[in-house]
Amino acid sequence: MTQGLSDLDTGPGRLAHQLDTVELAARTPDDEQPYAELGLRAEEYQRIKDILGRRPTTAELAMYSVMWSEHCSYKSSKVHLRRFGDLPPSDALLVGIGENAGVVDVGDGYAVTFKVESHNHPSYVEPYQGAATGVGGIVRDILTMGARPVAVMDSLRFGRADAPDTARVLPGVVAGVGGYGNCLGLPNIGGELLFDDCYAGNPLVNALCVGVMRHEDVRLAKAEGAGNKVVLFGARTGGDGIGGVSVLASETFDTRADGTGGPAKRPAVQVGDPFTEKLLIEACLEIFAADLVTGIQDLGGAGLSCATSELASAGTGGMHIDLDAVPLRDSTLTPAEILMSESQERMCAIVEPDDVDAFLAVCRKWDVLATVIGEVTDGDRLVVDWHGQRIVDVPPRTVAHEGPVYERPMTRPADLDALQADAPPSSSADLRADWLAVVSSPDGADKTWVTEQYDRYVRGNTVLAQPEDAGVVRIDEQTNRGIALALDGNARFARLDPYTGAQLNLAEAYRNVAVSGARPLAVTNCLNFGSPEEPEVMWQFAEAVRGLADGCRELGLPVTGGNVSLYNQTGGTAINPTPVIGVLGVHEDVTRRVPGGWRADGETVLLLGATRPEFGGSAWAAVVHGHLGGRPPRLDLAAERALGELMVRLAAEGLVSSAHDLADGGLAQALTESALRYGTGARLTLAGDPTAALFSESGARVVVTTADPAALRAAAEAAGVPVTELGTTGGDALVVDGVLELPLAELREAWTATLPALFGSPEVAVGTVPAGTVPTS
Repeated sequence: MTQGLSDLDTGPGRLAHQLDTVELAARTPDDEQPYAELGLRAEEYQRIKDILGRRPTTAELAMYSVMWSEHCSYKSSKVHLRRFGDLPPSDALLVGIGENAGVVDVGDGYAVTFKVESHNHPSYVEPYQGAATGVGGIVRDILTMGARPVAVMDSLRFGRADAPDTARVLPGVVAGVGGYGNCLGLPNIGGELLFDDCYAGNPLVNALCVGVMRHEDVRLAKAEGAGNKVVLFGARTGGDGIGGVSVLASETFDTRADGTGGPAKRPAVQVGDPFTEKLLIEACLEIFAADLVTGIQDLGGAGLSCATSELASAGTGGMHIDLDAVPLRDSTLTPAEILMSESQERMCAIVEPDDVDAFLAVCRKWDVLATVIGEVTDGDRLVVDWHGQRIVDVPPRTVAHEGPVYERPMTRPADLDALQADAPPSSSADLRADWLAVVSSPDGADKTWVTEQYDRYVRGNTVLAQPEDAGVVRIDEQTNRGIALALDGNARFARLDPYTGAQLNLAEAYRNVAVSGARPLAVTNCLNFGSPEEPEVMWQFAEAVRGLADGCRELGLPVTGGNVSLYNQTGGTAINPTPVIGVLGVHEDVTRRVPGGWRADGETVLLLGATRPEFGGSAWAAVVHGHLGGRPPRLDLAAERALGELMVRLAAEGLVSSAHDLADGGLAQALTESALRYGTGARLTLAGDPTAALFSESGARVVVTTADPAALRAAAEAAGVPVTELGTTGGDALVVDGVLELPLAELREAWTATLPALFGSPEVAVGTVPAGTVPTS
C-alpha cells in the first residue's frame, strides 16, 4: 500500500479501531497527520485547517491531498493557462476549457469532443496497465460529454531506443494502448513514437480520444436539484490507483542508491478492464438517449474525491454521500482509501428520483453495477458518512476549484544562450549515407511494428490512418462528412526555444490536418515538462504556453482544453520541454481526402513552400552528428495559414493526388515515405545546396503530386505559396539527378528493419494491414 495511506485511519493519537470523524477531529486538534507523505506542503495543510476551522479528518485529508495535487489542481500552471481563455471567441466552440473535454461544431448539427491527456508516471511503473488505463480514462472523459467515442490516437516517447529500460517499458506500453483500444472497438488512427535520452525513466504516454454527438446531446459535469440522487455505476472500487495523482503523478522519480530508478510504486497504478468499459459506454449512451441524467462525471484521477467535489462545486447546492453504500471489491479499504481509489471503469451520475428505476434498468440490461450512494442537498456543503458517522464536512469549491495557486519563480535556462549559439553542421559529406541514416533511425523508421498491434479500421469509418500525416474518420455515412486529427510535439525545437517550439508544433499539426484536405478548427494540448519547482522548467513552461496561445490567435483556432503533466524528471534531470499539440479539422466530404503516398507513374512532383538552410534541432543534426543546438526553424504562421487554405482548396477541387508535409527528416523523409507507401519511385532534380534541400526542416512546406501541374501552380501562385517542380513519379528507385540513386528495395529494407531488430516481432492485431499494402479503394 502506498506510503502514508495505510495509517490514515489509525495514525498517532488514535486507537486503531477508532474512526476519525468530524467530531473527533474537532476534539483532537494536535493529532499528527501524514500530510507530507500525501504530497501536501505545511502551508497547504495549514490552509486546510483554516478553511475547516479544525484539523481535517483523515478522509478529508485524503480528499484535499488528491484534489490539491498538481495533477488535479493545476496549481503551478493555472496562472499561465489563463492565456488560452483570453483567445478571441470562436463560433465553432460549443464547450470550452473547464469541462471534461471541449466540444466544437463541425456542421450539419454534429458536435465533436476531443482531448489528449497523459499517463506518464504510471506507464513507467507498470507499462501495460499504465498505458491501458490512460486510454480508458481519456475515453471516459469523452463519454461524459454525451458523445460516442469513435477513435483514439497516442503520442509516445521513450529513452534511447537500445536502452534496457526502453525494452522493458515500450512493448508493455504499446500492448496496453492496443489491448485496451482494440477491446473497446475503437480504431487507433495515428500518433507519434519518438526516442531521446531525456525520457529515460520518464516515458511520455499521451492518449487522445475523439467522440461524436448531436448538438443537443452535450452533457455537463454538475450536480443540481435538491433531492436528485447520486448514482455510482460501473466497476467495484478496489485498492488500485490509491494516491496515483497525489503521490505518483505529482512527484519526480528519484534515483536509487544503486543508480537505478526502477519502479517502486506499483500499488498506485490502476488496473483496467476494457470489457467493463465497453459495457459502460453502451449503457451511458442509452442513458443519454433516454435523458435520464442531469449531470455526469467519470471517476479517473482522484476517484470519488474528484467526482463528488467537482459535481457539487459546479452545481447550485451541496451533496450528501453514504460511503458505505459504495460497492467494494476489497472489504478492507478504509474510508480514506475508498475516496482516493482510482479504480477504473466507474462513473457518477446525478439522476432525478423519478428516473432512478429507469436508470438502474438500463444498467442491468448492460450488466453494469449501479448503486445510489447519496443525493444532492440544499446548502453549500459536501458531507460524507461512513456507517452513520460523519467523516467529511467541507465546502466543495475549496476542494475542487479553490486550491492553492502558485506563481512559481522563473529563470531563463543558464545554458540556453550557449545552446542557441552552438550552430549545427550545414553540409553533408555523404548524402546517400545520411539519407539512409535518417530514415532508418528509430524516430524516422517505419512504425508498422507499433500499428500492427492496433486495430486501425474497426467500426468501418476510418478513412486515413497511420502512416498518413493525419487520421481521418467519417462521421456521417450519408453526407460523408468527416474529421481529421493530428498530434505533434517536437521537443528538440522546444528545448532550443520553447516559445517558438510550441508554435512550430502547432504549425505542424495544423499542416498535417490541412494536408489531408480538412479545414483546421480547434486545438487540444498535453504539456509535458519537468518539475515546476525548478525555475528554469517553469520558464520553459510559461514560454511554451505563451507561444501556443499567440500561435492559436494568429491561426484563428480556439484551445478547447488539455492536460498538464509536470514532474517529468529523474532526480535533477528534467525531460526536454514537450508540448504535444492536437489539431482537429473538418472534412465536408471525406471521399476527397488526400493520401500521402504516390500511386501512379507520370505525375508531377511539386514542393509547396520555401526551403532555407535550417538545421537547428533537425533530425539530420541529431542522427548524423549527435548534435542539438542552434535556433529552430524560422516560424511563419501567415505562410502556414496560406498553405493550409491552399491545401483545403486543392483537395476540394481534386487537383492533388497525394500530399505529404515536410517535418522531421525534411524532404528526404517525406520522399521516402511517399515512395514506399505504394512502391512508386521518382526522378527528381534539386535546386541549390542538396544538403539543405534534403535535410532542412523549414516549416510551411508540403510535397504534392498532380496530373495537372499548370492548374496547381496557378492556384499556388494566387495564394502566394512558392512552388518548385521537383520531377516525375515512376520507376523503382528515388533518383536525384547528379546526386544519388536509391533503389526502393534498399530504402524499404533500411526503413522497415529498425524497430523489429530492437523489439522483436509484435503480436499482430486482427484487422490491421501493414504499411504499404492498404487497399487503394
